[in-house]
Amino acid sequence: MARVIDVIEAPNQGPNDMVVRVPEVGSGDFRLGSQVIVRESQTAVFYRDGKSLDVFGPGRHTITTANLPILSSMMNFFTGGNNIFTAEVYFVNMREFTDLKWGTPQPISLRDSELGFARVRGFGQYTIQIAEPKRFVDQIVGTQGLYRTGQIEDYLRNTIVSTLTDVLGENMKSIFDLPALTDELSAAIRAKAAPAFEAMGIKLKQLMVVSLTPTEETAKAIDERAAMGAIGNMDAYLKFKAARAMGDAAVSPAGGGASEGVGLGAGLGLGAGMAGMIMQSMQTPSQPAASPAPSSSAATPSVMTLEEAAAYLKVSVADVEAAINAGELKARKIGNQYRISKEAIDAFLAG
Repeated sequence: MARVIDVIEAPNQGPNDMVVRVPEVGSGDFRLGSQVIVRESQTAVFYRDGKSLDVFGPGRHTITTANLPILSSMMNFFTGGNNIFTAEVYFVNMREFTDLKWGTPQPISLRDSELGFARVRGFGQYTIQIAEPKRFVDQIVGTQGLYRTGQIEDYLRNTIVSTLTDVLGENMKSIFDLPALTDELSAAIRAKAAPAFEAMGIKLKQLMVVSLTPTEETAKAIDERAAMGAIGNMDAYLKFKAARAMGDAAVSPAGGGASEGVGLGAGLGLGAGMAGMIMQSMQTPSQPAASPAPSSSAATPSVMTLEEAAAYLKVSVADVEAAINAGELKARKIGNQYRISKEAIDAFLAG
């Protein structure tokens, strides 16, 4: 015969334990006359057959048909008139839970007006309090099957990250604007996530975005964009890089004797010539030298590989694949290879 639990309590519930289950596994046997001890900041919720039933606030309670009306009305059906019944009791912690952490497990892929495409990571903090313990038990324990604190925090964290993705997708124009919008984003995420938390019986009291940072690939694109902006004249920049490369080749230790002298002379001569071209280009930007029309082989292909699409968008291959997998960029997979039309890429950039 199963042991009847005469004293129902959770004396060891810590400040960070959202809910404690009695018994820890399976259902417990209780009876009329059993004592329910509920401490300050606790609420006890009786649970059976997938739904919450009677609720006890702080204090010492003796189970009677008067203070257990819902279960009492079911007892004759379940126990044949016996005063012993089976159920589970969840002690819900009513304290405020502060300094809870949230973060993006994977980068969020977003369109960017400056870069074309960007991927960001974010993390922050939030504060909650269980406002409706009966609804909390129904939604978290009954619907989701969760009662351990770590499991519940993971579920709430996923809700916040999903809301963050929606808010950024609806409001972000460029990653360069994010540092100035941290407070506004925090308020928008909290306002949008609050109804989802309320549906679980939880009040989302505070939410803060601590940081939104680009991934390594996006950071490289930002550095390249900053360098281009600082130079201003891309033609001059390319000529400068070519001149410097030739100068480095002229003074490289490879070879010896006369070849070094030839290399040095050639390098200096070519470097000087390139320097003159740079000066001319910078001084007369309004009169660029006429150049022959690009050949058809140098034109942008109408159908591109992943690598060609990445070069065209000036992002990494991984960023292009992420956009395809997210359904934002249309592509055709042939065997193990993707082919993307230029029209699809242009449509993606146009938004």
